[in-house]
Amino acid sequence: MAEKLVSLLPPLLLAAVGLAGLLLLCVQTQDVREPPALKYGIVLDAGSSHTSMFVYKWPADKENDTGIVGQHSSCNVEGGGISSYANDPSRAGQSLVECLEQALQDVPKDRHASTPLYLGATAGMRLLNLTSPEATARVLEAVTQTLTRYPFDFRGARILSGQDEGVFGWVTANYLQENFIKYAWVGRWIRPRKETLGAMDLGGASTQITFEMISSSEDPDSEVHLRLYGQHYHVYTHSFLCYGRDQVLQRLLASALQIHHFHPCWPKGYSTQLLLQEVYQSPCTRDQRPQTFNSSATVSLSGTSNAALCRNLVSGLFNFSSCPFSQCSFNGVFQPPVTGNFIAFSAFYYIVDFLKTVMGLPVGTLQQLEAATEIICNQTWAELQARVPRQDTRLADYCAGAMFIHQLLSRGYGFDERSFKRVVFQKKAADTAIGWALGYMLNLTNLIPADLPGRRKGTHFSSWVALLLLFAVLILAALILLLRQVRSAKSPGAL
Repeated sequence: MAEKLVSLLPPLLLAAVGLAGLLLLCVQTQDVREPPALKYGIVLDAGSSHTSMFVYKWPADKENDTGIVGQHSSCNVEGGGISSYANDPSRAGQSLVECLEQALQDVPKDRHASTPLYLGATAGMRLLNLTSPEATARVLEAVTQTLTRYPFDFRGARILSGQDEGVFGWVTANYLQENFIKYAWVGRWIRPRKETLGAMDLGGASTQITFEMISSSEDPDSEVHLRLYGQHYHVYTHSFLCYGRDQVLQRLLASALQIHHFHPCWPKGYSTQLLLQEVYQSPCTRDQRPQTFNSSATVSLSGTSNAALCRNLVSGLFNFSSCPFSQCSFNGVFQPPVTGNFIAFSAFYYIVDFLKTVMGLPVGTLQQLEAATEIICNQTWAELQARVPRQDTRLADYCAGAMFIHQLLSRGYGFDERSFKRVVFQKKAADTAIGWALGYMLNLTNLIPADLPGRRKGTHFSSWVALLLLFAVLILAALILLLRQVRSAKSPGAL
């Protein structure tokens, strides 16, 4: 009897599967998009003091012609910025090798040939180009030779304008704050069109301010129109060359030598030997250069911890005497009134963070920032070293940096107590460093064609539900038939 039951099972199941198969042929299908592959892009940020490499990635299908870009990895190049290799250009290219080798590992091998590679140089190279266009060309040629040896799609090494640097930094800050686009909980991208953040960047050789404007600009050179994620943006931006932290310190050093023969912004008890050639070699200190001086001579300069004289020295960096427009920031540069929230990054963050975390001073208002600056500028070298036992090569310069930031924001850009409360000092947003490189990549994805998504045949969701129910019914019917056969076989009249 057992053999008879086993022999009944295959025909029943076969009939059930056959019927389901016939029904499946009648089910309507549709083309289903495969998940998009990832694209990659590499940006080398060649700043005045150092170079950083960022590897970005985004889905191969794009959102309103702008890629949804995220940072994949990063690498800091050892040594100074590429402009520091003006006398030995081959080393500029060689300095990039270690990070490029990392990029070979970070980007999947099958994507190497399609991964665009860009190098953007900022204010350090802009300054070098002012003094020696020939040296600038040799440095760019050297880095180009290195970059073209790698299997990526090299798109060029160029010097960014100050306007580019400011705008791309603004794009980065607002992208990371999800002001352009965000992924909603409903599972799709939405464009919130929130109020954008203004961006302030303080680099080594220049500083930038960028924010969205309500009215037209009186100076067309400071006006930029952008289209990102289907939205238009009308932006004011300006970059001040020679107003980055390192160049400001050089200019203050030259002024201190000329005016005081001591440095009022340095702490009392601190002194160092200076090579005059290094003080006056920058284009930013050209106007302060004596007509005749021994470039190989060294001088000794000491600090005096004099906050009042330091303030006067910093004030000499700004010119408020004339304005050809209805309103200006400084040096005759047009600027509309600052509006909305702002984010200040790069050296802005590092200097203010030192005042807050190391010195323990409040800096939430302009008055508090000014008071904190007075305190640090009156500290002696021994007092500062007691507060900061760890090695800090910039310790003697925090007074000058803080004094410059306070005057730049209050007198230069025109922040008052009310508008200053809307400024935040941050190093990162969404665990990503804020700078121009991500904004540069976002802009460049407009030039990179999207991949057509792959398609496969798929079944409507409702059809799948119906088929699952059908299979369940057929299996249940087969089991019922089998059970009836078993009972029939056990009955007394069964043969």
